[in-house]
Amino acid sequence: MAQAIHHVPLTALGAEPELSDMAAAVQATVRRFAAEVLRPVGRQLDRMSPDEVIAPGSPLWPVYGQFAELGFGIDTLLSLPPAERARIMGILFEELGWGDAGLAISIGAGLIPAMISALLGNDFCRGIASDDKLGCWMITEPDHGTDMLDPGQMIFHPQGSYGRPNCVVTIDGDGLLIKGQKAAWVSNGTTAQVGILYAVADTGNGPDTQRGAVVVVPMDAPGITRGKPLDKMGQRALNQGEVYFDNVRLPQAHLLAGHDQYQQATYLVHTLANGLMSAVFTGCARSAYDQALSYAHERKAGGVPIIRHQSVAQRLFHMFRKVEASCALSRRVLHYNFQAPQMALHAAMAAKVTATQTAFEVASESVQMHGGNGMARDYPVEKIFRDARASLIEDGCNEILAIKGGYHLIDRDRL
Repeated sequence: MAQAIHHVPLTALGAEPELSDMAAAVQATVRRFAAEVLRPVGRQLDRMSPDEVIAPGSPLWPVYGQFAELGFGIDTLLSLPPAERARIMGILFEELGWGDAGLAISIGAGLIPAMISALLGNDFCRGIASDDKLGCWMITEPDHGTDMLDPGQMIFHPQGSYGRPNCVVTIDGDGLLIKGQKAAWVSNGTTAQVGILYAVADTGNGPDTQRGAVVVVPMDAPGITRGKPLDKMGQRALNQGEVYFDNVRLPQAHLLAGHDQYQQATYLVHTLANGLMSAVFTGCARSAYDQALSYAHERKAGGVPIIRHQSVAQRLFHMFRKVEASCALSRRVLHYNFQAPQMALHAAMAAKVTATQTAFEVASESVQMHGGNGMARDYPVEKIFRDARASLIEDGCNEILAIKGGYHLIDRDRL
């Protein structure tokens, strides 16, 4: 006589080893915040116009204050031992992504000016990027896109011409002069109170596309204007928009990294951003899987819950293994990069590409498993799928990351 299949329940994070008391408390706290705040607010914002999302009285604004009340400030996170910091930040951003990917990215981008200022040890810039100010990271440009993440021109074509930079920081004497614009894909671009600007620098011999400047910018400085908030397919809760600089003058104290440190500063922010993106979209993938697993137990076809059908069980298993693999790689890379003598950008790229591709594939499978209901806005998986699609382009499109990541594998001593 055949025995009944024994179900072994996993944790909310899947096949997760036992967490420390701190990590367990973080997971429970952020999961509750994600379920009770991010998910309902994200769905509400998804159905609003971009102008309505950022209007006074929008449900967006209380989210930032409610997140701040959780106590995950930059100084608190950076004070943790490296291994515990990696674990906590991985769990934190995975749970935020499980709640709502767009809001998770908004919260993460909001912390970047403070985090980079603190990591580079600049107290003045850290004071400008205070914890009570929403931040943005301004690097992408209308004409250059992912090229801005490649100041060393590793992927530059030998017959190529970079062309005119869209934004230039002129370093002259004791001051900085900023002219130009950043693209419509700046997260929190039309709402941020402080920004960290990565742009080509001019130190007197004209703009040098391989050397730049990193500047911490009060977003109410004279000469700064914003474009209209971007109207897009997914992550509609995430405000994005152009930023214009019309002869913006700042004291040189706002310079966080000069042209000699620009490539290293770009390497740092790109490594951190890709690592946290991997956590966010591992969480997004897990949310799509959770929706499919629940639906497969509830929906009936052929007189039984659809999970009884072999094709559905097989599909769920492959979704499950992809999420688990994405989580393992994301955590592994975060642990490595917070503890190694030098961060590995190609490792962060591998985690970002894996997690975002996983989120897209798992969300697509979840839509398919829902059948016609998966196309209906009443079911959360429709929105999750749209949110996941955007991740294949964010923080460097995956195709370019793969090329650049491959070049980072070159060991010149072996050539």
